[in-house]
Amino acid sequence: MPRKTSPDSNKLDRIVAEARRSQEERERGYREQALKMYPWVCGRCAREFNHKNLRELTVHHRDHNHDNNPADGSNWELLCLYCHDNEHQRYLSAELTGKVEPGARQATTLTHNAFAGLADLLKAKK
Repeated sequence: MPRKTSPDSNKLDRIVAEARRSQEERERGYREQALKMYPWVCGRCAREFNHKNLRELTVHHRDHNHDNNPADGSNWELLCLYCHDNEHQRYLSAELTGKVEPGARQATTLTHNAFAGLADLLKAKK
């Protein structure tokens, strides 16, 4: 049995579709600009891209505001899909915990030192 749609439902569908089209157009604009400005390399993992895999290179907004698109590209960073996803996960975690500023790079904290005690072992062999 076909689903009945109300006039309100049709209107909502049109509004959502228009919002998606507008977002895609906006993204296409700044993405094309960023790809012309910057080398096709992920800003985090340094993976290089070419025409075959360019769809996997994304534009990240450093301040996480997708409407902040200065012409000089100062709010953009090219990231591969994986690094981009990681950056947004870090941002969400930072918002929840309040520990890291958005866009700031976290210092890596080592929890294990594989060479602890190596100096003592070398001294013992002498």
